[in-house]
Amino acid sequence: MSGGFSRRAVLAGAGGMALLGGLPVRAAAPSARLADAAVPITAAERMARIAKVQALMQAQGVAALLVESGSSLTYFTGVRWWRSERITAAVIPASGQLIVVTPFFEAPSVQETLAVPADLRTWHEDASPFALIADALKGSAGPVAVEQTTRAFITEGLAREGKFAVVSGAGLVNACRQIKSPAELALMRIANAITLAALKEARAAVQPGMSAGDISAVVSAATTRMGGASDFALVLLNEASAYPHGSKTSQVVREGSVVLMDCGCVVEDYQSDISRTFVVGEPSAQQRKVWDTIRRGQDAVFGAAKVGTPVSALDAAVRRFYEREGWGPGFALPGLSHRAGHGIGMDGHESPYLVGNDHTPLMPGMCFSNEPGLYLPGGFGMRLEDCWVMTEAGPKSFTPLARSLDDPI
Repeated sequence: MSGGFSRRAVLAGAGGMALLGGLPVRAAAPSARLADAAVPITAAERMARIAKVQALMQAQGVAALLVESGSSLTYFTGVRWWRSERITAAVIPASGQLIVVTPFFEAPSVQETLAVPADLRTWHEDASPFALIADALKGSAGPVAVEQTTRAFITEGLAREGKFAVVSGAGLVNACRQIKSPAELALMRIANAITLAALKEARAAVQPGMSAGDISAVVSAATTRMGGASDFALVLLNEASAYPHGSKTSQVVREGSVVLMDCGCVVEDYQSDISRTFVVGEPSAQQRKVWDTIRRGQDAVFGAAKVGTPVSALDAAVRRFYEREGWGPGFALPGLSHRAGHGIGMDGHESPYLVGNDHTPLMPGMCFSNEPGLYLPGGFGMRLEDCWVMTEAGPKSFTPLARSLDDPI
């Protein structure tokens, strides 16, 4: 590829080598519990995250950040809780101790995963949690920011009870979560190693007559056996592979079938996302050409990845390459109908996104997928996907890249 890019620059070379803890190690046998090597995020690291977001709030004149249940609540506090009409949330003031608000009867359960010092305040079912939050913020100067996925009824209730300005906290949260620490990267490497090993096991099990569900079950079982929490195991067969997230039409494996596997797992809250595509039996000339093109498409994405470059440039690079090869233009089909990749970490899809309207500059520690598929409606589709981290030296893949259609995993 032009621009001096070499496949060697992506740390995941030939010979089944993966990158764990910054050192190349040979992938373990599929039966090994790879997740046993996972080291959970420490309380000290969570406290450092809180200190960072507090410094950002002080610099911006923001009084506090409200984070409701979800991945960001876990990120800052360790609390793992689901969303319902009953609010559990953290209030992170610009200075001072964090406050956790939860229903009275849920407090013992919430405390089980609370990993940082906090003032736990509870509300009864006949009281207003918004009044409790407003009271916690009484006397604060400046607006209150809310984490970007916070539901509208919480934002509205906060503004109503608190009588202070409520603003988006996306910038504050992204400034913390977009840059992964060494501990986060180690967990993501393990999660990706598990998924790749599960995909390899599933490919060896595929035979004519199997359904997409049969193959998915193999991936999920292998993932669980290796200690990962199976998050998704999307398997697309034949014509259904032309639709990135599948079709309701039932498909089975036959000679010449395209098998697209898009799978991921979770290890200590951190996610993987890998896609591999292969053909059962002897591939056609067209299938080989499409597979080789998407593999080169991954190289185009990696080749454009440089510190300071807008993430939109990575999507643009692969679209230019595909258009030269006769696909598209743009998002048109046959071609690449979705973005070239997405941020990943505690959420499978998170900011920034490799798409034309996201101009976030690439920074060391940012993690993404690289998945420039090609789709031929009525025929088949193919996608290769690997997750990677941006470093000062260039993009580094968590897993070995696919070698060829004959050796795709």
